[in-house]
Amino acid sequence: MPERKPRADAVRNREAVLAAADRLFVGCDRPEHVTMADIAAEAGVGKGTLFRGFGDRTGLIYALYESRLEPIRRAITDGPHPLGPGTPPLQRVPAMLDAILCFKLDHRHLALALEEAGTDSPYRAEHYGWWHDTLRGVLEQLSEFTGSDFAAHALLAAVRADLVDHLVDRQNMPRERLRAELAAFVTKVMSGPCPSEPNAGP
Repeated sequence: MPERKPRADAVRNREAVLAAADRLFVGCDRPEHVTMADIAAEAGVGKGTLFRGFGDRTGLIYALYESRLEPIRRAITDGPHPLGPGTPPLQRVPAMLDAILCFKLDHRHLALALEEAGTDSPYRAEHYGWWHDTLRGVLEQLSEFTGSDFAAHALLAAVRADLVDHLVDRQNMPRERLRAELAAFVTKVMSGPCPSEPNAGP
């Protein structure tokens, strides 16, 4: 039996809900203030439509996050320079981290909402696993670079939404300075020694 396509009205409702949630997260003071009732009212649909389409608030946030991030993921998977597979790792890793940082700067409250929505460890989330595996794979292409698994975790920690929010809101760090600081950090991680085992000495 052929796969049944979603009804046109269901597709329209889904897009309306995602657009409404996007507007609300962009305009909110804190992401936790945006409720399912708020999103339903903004989209002009019943709350039942949200729960049927996304399961719960976390599912809705995740769907919105993925839809906005998908162009970056496609560029990393099969795109051109500087994010695509044909780019040398020394250029590709900083470009990937810069793309993630810019995304979180542009969608800060949405990224915060996703990080705060789950009750389980964020490191077990499917989207985090994809980013970690992809970044680790690029790091492993560097000759004589060891510890790529931990390094990928450390680099992704540098672009967590809560850190970005703290640096921008609490420390008033300008966007371009933050990008420059991240680029310098990534360069140090990639060029410095990364032993596979800790030294026994002090």
